[in-house]
Amino acid sequence: MKISARNVFRFALPPFLILSAATVFNPPAKAQGQELQERVAQLKESMAKNKQSLAQYTWVEQVNISLKGELKKQEHFQVRLGPDGKPQKTSLDPPPQPPSGGRLKKHIVEKKKEEYKEYADRMKALAQQYVPPDRDLLQQAYAQGNITLGTVAGDPNQLQLVIHNYLKPQDSMTIVFDKTQKEILRLQIASYMDDPKDAMSLTVEFSRTDGINHVSSVVIDGASKQLNVATQNSNYQHL
Repeated sequence: MKISARNVFRFALPPFLILSAATVFNPPAKAQGQELQERVAQLKESMAKNKQSLAQYTWVEQVNISLKGELKKQEHFQVRLGPDGKPQKTSLDPPPQPPSGGRLKKHIVEKKKEEYKEYADRMKALAQQYVPPDRDLLQQAYAQGNITLGTVAGDPNQLQLVIHNYLKPQDSMTIVFDKTQKEILRLQIASYMDDPKDAMSLTVEFSRTDGINHVSSVVIDGASKQLNVATQNSNYQHL
């Protein structure tokens, strides 16, 4: 009877080594999967609590719209969450003054203003689909295996969840999460408008006020139009 080298190796390998190999290679991956599941659950729970708390507050939002580095418009709003959980805004600014000059100049000024304003409004609308992250979209990304868990260099209390194909194909969102407070610290989002070539990036910072975790600033960059929309939230007041 001939025994191949492969069979000799199989028969000669002690059972405890087989068990050791399984112990080395399987549990770390399983443990990482369990931690990811736990962190996603913590993130969803934290967002739900904060959304409920924010419904009891009102705050001031300042929006700066810049084109090619030049400030074109500044807006101020009083904001609170409506019954549907979406922001309801009331303008705090006086009515805009009509442009000076002749009819042709007025027409040109209004046309240019409408062009960048329409695009800025579309940028803000897309940003609202990412900020804050949606519980159902997070769960969908987790179920599809589109979330990876990592650490943040220099801070052992922080971790990051990197999500691909969150809202659109080939987009990405990185969530930096505080493990101790169990709350979001910042978001970094790479997305696009209708076409992937029309790229849009968002940087979102969170702060804590009165025990609630909220968005303190949002910076949106529309690369193709060289348009920037920067939002600052402040003066949180309990209703």
